[in-house]
Amino acid sequence: MILITGGARSGKSSLAERLAGASEQVLYIATSLVTDEEMAERVRLHRQSRPAHWHTWEGSQHLAQVIDEQAAAGGAVILECITTLLANQMFALTADTPVEQIDFAAVEHELQQQIGELLAACARSPAVIYLVTNELGMGIVPENRLARHFRDIAGRVNQRLAAAADTVFLVISGIEVKIK
Repeated sequence: MILITGGARSGKSSLAERLAGASEQVLYIATSLVTDEEMAERVRLHRQSRPAHWHTWEGSQHLAQVIDEQAAAGGAVILECITTLLANQMFALTADTPVEQIDFAAVEHELQQQIGELLAACARSPAVIYLVTNELGMGIVPENRLARHFRDIAGRVNQRLAAAADTVFLVISGIEVKIK
């Protein structure tokens, strides 16, 4: 498993796509949800930019099962991205709960369980897995409670992923640095 982290628009996805592109079979797991016209356009452009022979699976549920069932021996899987996956799952778990009433420890416990299942699927997979994630902890402490908890949870998840990964890249301004 290869973890690729960095800031927004740093070149993380491009690196994952370049590395996975050497494989004949690529499964691209896209975790973004289309919530408005701008996001729909982003997703459309992303789809267009990928090679036609790559298989795309879109969603943020049951990803361990998707990897178990669809990753091919000698192939590659790109999961883009962990941070979006966490956000989608966090919002699904908290729904319309007022932020003051959210049990963030329980939310993190559930998210960490899902990450554990994902890591187990990655370990079982006959394909090379590329996990793309955002490094959120390099800026100022967010002003609001929800953002602070999200940043903290994402940071702990990223630490867990990095510990489990065989290789970790940090991408800054389109330049990758192998850090593990």
